[in-house]
Amino acid sequence: MTLVYLSGLALMTDTQTRKKWKQDPEAVQANILAAAAEEFAEHGLTGARVDEIAARTRTSKRMIYYYFGDKESLYRQVLEEAYRKVRSEEAALDLTSLAPLDALRRLVEFTFDHHRANEVFIRLVMIENVHKGRHLSESSLIARVNASAIERIEDICARGQKDGSIRPDVSPHELHWLISAACFFNISNRFSFGISFDKSLFSEPGQHKLRALTCDAVIAAARGKVS
Repeated sequence: MTLVYLSGLALMTDTQTRKKWKQDPEAVQANILAAAAEEFAEHGLTGARVDEIAARTRTSKRMIYYYFGDKESLYRQVLEEAYRKVRSEEAALDLTSLAPLDALRRLVEFTFDHHRANEVFIRLVMIENVHKGRHLSESSLIARVNASAIERIEDICARGQKDGSIRPDVSPHELHWLISAACFFNISNRFSFGISFDKSLFSEPGQHKLRALTCDAVIAAARGKVS
């Protein structure tokens, strides 16, 4: 009877593994998506190997194809899960209980911290841009998931424009772009920027200062004259 490796923890038989698939298929799929995210982030869509993903997980190459179809479908679902996760975490911020500019600052802080802690997410987005967003455009889920990001800023803008704390000529999409640009660049370009200019910006003190500076920049761009 063939033995298979289970996430570096134990040896199981093929029969035991198939039983695990049937008992908890959602956990198996989540495990595959997590391993696939690492593989795609490290090697890109073209360089990633399904054999390697199977080796990192509780399942087999055959079962990966059973759950996800082909490699491109798996990659698309990895993207969907990455965006779903960040939007879910944003939803937990409870921004509606904060004053508009305080809510905006909290959102910037969250985005800065999230991107620092989730390099795999940044790499996946970079890879998708290499592919000109083709897989994002093919997804029926991502547009709906990402709509919540704009809805949150729309609420902040509406409340801030009503009380005068946010200027009337700034749009939610512009603020989202500004937040994303700074927080994303901080991770996507840290090696080239650090080597070319100043590595100290990516030390803990440097990152703490950049976090505050990013918040101040976004708030300054959004701020209106309180009447």
